[in-house]
Amino acid sequence: MQRLVTPSAQLSVRGLLTIHSAPSALRRHIDWAIQNIVGADAQVNWQPQSLIVGTFKTKCQWRGRGGSGAEIASTLRSWHYLNFEVLEENGNGGELFRFTPELGLHRAVTDLSGAVLLNEFAINNVMQKAFDEDSIRQGLLQAMGTAWDIELERFRSAGMGEPARLHAI
Repeated sequence: MQRLVTPSAQLSVRGLLTIHSAPSALRRHIDWAIQNIVGADAQVNWQPQSLIVGTFKTKCQWRGRGGSGAEIASTLRSWHYLNFEVLEENGNGGELFRFTPELGLHRAVTDLSGAVLLNEFAINNVMQKAFDEDSIRQGLLQAMGTAWDIELERFRSAGMGEPARLHAI
């Protein structure tokens, strides 16, 4: 007799995909790729990106199996013209993938609050390659993905110039 096992909640992850800029011609291909990985439940609603003419932006929440975030990031990085972030969260933290055409792909492990964690291997790697204080600083910034944060920050704050309207009750 075969024992039935239900999938553990630990195997189910949730995530957030933020595409900061994508050329109009790639939108349909991106939609198909995302739905192929996480299922038809992923709703992708595109809006014009004001920072780069002819590009669009979107945010998409998803649920799927562990590793879906890495699969999405690997698929999207093949289209060089995108700027995006993929956050996959499980019960213990998660993984953050960031991509820009100039910098390429960066992967980081995060804690429950979303802060990037550096493991012993990453720190030892920086220390072995460093020869002075400045190179240690640069190595740690690289490992944390600071350059990606700086590059993507302009997209994150785009469109936030409109003040919120408050209504009296």
